[in-house]
Amino acid sequence: MAQIAQQPDSGDYALVVGESLIDVVDGSRYAGGSPMNVAVGLARLGRPAHLATWFGRDKDGALLANHLAQSHVEVVPGSDGANHTSTAQVRFDEAGSASYVFDLEWRLPASFVNDVTAPAPVVAHTGSIAAALQPGVTDVLTVIEGLAGLTAVSFDVNVRPNIIGPLAEVLPFAERFASLADIVKASDEDLAWLYPGVPPLVSARRWASEGTALVVLTKGAEGVTAITGSDEIDVPAPTVQVVDTVGAGDAFMAGLLHALWGAGLLGPGARDALRSMDETALRQALSVATQVAAITLSRPGANPPWAAELR
Repeated sequence: MAQIAQQPDSGDYALVVGESLIDVVDGSRYAGGSPMNVAVGLARLGRPAHLATWFGRDKDGALLANHLAQSHVEVVPGSDGANHTSTAQVRFDEAGSASYVFDLEWRLPASFVNDVTAPAPVVAHTGSIAAALQPGVTDVLTVIEGLAGLTAVSFDVNVRPNIIGPLAEVLPFAERFASLADIVKASDEDLAWLYPGVPPLVSARRWASEGTALVVLTKGAEGVTAITGSDEIDVPAPTVQVVDTVGAGDAFMAGLLHALWGAGLLGPGARDALRSMDETALRQALSVATQVAAITLSRPGANPPWAAELR
């Protein structure tokens, strides 16, 4: 079973808050869920990672728990309180891009929401379905509001329109999480859905101008654009033989946080440090993130690399 997180005696860990589920691909079942993938990615890169999530004590839940334990992710107590473990039917188009059909319930353990683990982590990350779907999104927002200002906050928009509800309900939450976050990752498709008719780069620049220290816009094969208080840089996508795209964006997110952590740009005071980071440090962080994503793209499933696999 998964390792259960104990009260930490230091803040040298990442807290990831969000969904865990089972990806069903051609009848086979794999551990998945965007935030869970980020926690796994961080842990495999050697960063202590705690995951507050929601799954059941069933066969699928055991698959999730074993996957988390094997990747050295610690699970927040109560995270296995769901009636059943959520699933996502994964379908691929001719280019290998994935789409999903969900059977999902999203909540957080009440004991966790009422008593968030102290001391504050190096970074608190959330996003995707967890930051949009009721009833759990309200609890996620409570947790992130409690940690904002005490440590770095990271938000991956990663919208799933076929499960999270109509735009009018989702947009206020997305904008609130973005306002709390020091780091935001969004794809061009995410921002096009949130702001119809507005070029995604315009929306990303607006979020950066409204206080987010680092906004990273991912554009698939066109690479990424990163925006800080002082820089806007473009980084090309690496050349890679794509096997499938499942988990690649989550791997990028984990790689980015790992690199920023190593550069001393997370933790208390992260917003000012990130806003003033120089171009060299930013390019280095993006280089690590794209490498982690490229390795994940090159093999099936959400299977991010271990630290030893990086150059």
